[in-house]
Amino acid sequence: MTTLQTPTTPAAAGPATTGRRGRRPRPGRRGTLVAFLTPALALFLLLVIAPIVVASYASLYKWNGFGLPENFVGLDNYTRAFADPTFRGDLWRALVLIVLSLVIQLPAALGLAMLLNQPLRGRSVYRLVFFAPYVLSEVTTAVLFTLVFSPNRGLGGTISRWLGADAGAVFADPDTVLFAVFLVVSWKYFGLYMILFLAARQGIPKELSEAATTDGAGAWQTFRYVTLPLLGPTIRISVFLSVIGTIQLFDMVWVLTGGGPIHASETMAVTMYQYGFRRFEVGYASAISIVMFALSLVFALFYQRVVLRRDTEGALTSQGVQR
Repeated sequence: MTTLQTPTTPAAAGPATTGRRGRRPRPGRRGTLVAFLTPALALFLLLVIAPIVVASYASLYKWNGFGLPENFVGLDNYTRAFADPTFRGDLWRALVLIVLSLVIQLPAALGLAMLLNQPLRGRSVYRLVFFAPYVLSEVTTAVLFTLVFSPNRGLGGTISRWLGADAGAVFADPDTVLFAVFLVVSWKYFGLYMILFLAARQGIPKELSEAATTDGAGAWQTFRYVTLPLLGPTIRISVFLSVIGTIQLFDMVWVLTGGGPIHASETMAVTMYQYGFRRFEVGYASAISIVMFALSLVFALFYQRVVLRRDTEGALTSQGVQR
């Protein structure tokens, strides 16, 4: 009795085909990847990883920055930092600046972006005017406001004399100096967030707003239930940039106030600079820098895990649908 033999197809005879993830790069492609990645990886190791390793090592020593560190103190620099009232004050001031940024700066930038999205005459000029401060460096911005609020020759000093006040005192009063610093920081970075929100708003299809209006939604309802949710990814990125930037704030504060008066405007970076380059306590300054790095890293990981996760998953899902 003869048996019929069915021909084997290549798909049945061979192993199951794998997707693009299972393919290995060709030798020529592998060489191209190595050629492009090596310089970037070398710079990353040299300028990012190496300083973190060196600072972590130095933070375990009582070291003045000269020669090799020899006086090992373990975690004493870290316990000293959290026991220092100045450093604890730096943490509190950073929190105050973060809250002010999230409550005042970002909502105001969002409102102005919505306004400049309307068909106003000369809106391109307004966009340029509000974005121009971001082009200036932080040092230039600080020097500019130092001159503006100069009690003798500044514009703010002149106006305050007309009003019977002293504008220069805002940087000399411990009760107002932190808010004055926030004013300067907002003036510089306000335009960046405005442009981000404006670009995101212009990326929303008009058909969605028109459909909401057709269904009877008012202007506020359209903004609340259509525009604002679609601006969510940009808002979340802006919050992330604002928090990380506040933790690392240094040069603007240093030029404006130097951290004074009596540490009222001092930030973690200013304290680190004071101990590292003024008092030559490099080990302690390194410990402060590692604390700053740890705070930024923990916040970044938490924020990406909890807040930005659905944005990333949504982007990957949309790419998969397009493919």
